Amino acid sequence: MSNLRRLVLDVLKPLDPSIEELARLLADLQGVDGVNISINEIDRRVENAKVTIEGQNLLYADIVAVIADNGGSVHSIDEVAAGRVLIEDVDTAQD
Repeated sequence: MSNLRRLVLDVLKPLDPSIEELARLLADLQGVDGVNISINEIDRRVENAKVTIEGQNLLYADIVAVIADNGGSVHSIDEVAAGRVLIEDVDTAQD
């Protein structure tokens, strides 16, 4: 079975912990090489965030557990990459 290399998640999270704290917690997981969190929308009590995680052998269940343990939830998986190399999207005539 091929390893997960990249996950892009749409996450709803409370204002606390901060995105810095959440990024550090996710980055500490085994197999994670890097984490990027961007805020798309802020409400009074929650933030809608795009969470991008890259690594050699990502464990989805562990990632979701960290997010849930900190009051967040995954709304959708927006991108997944698996295999020996990462393949970037390219524009086609349909785009």
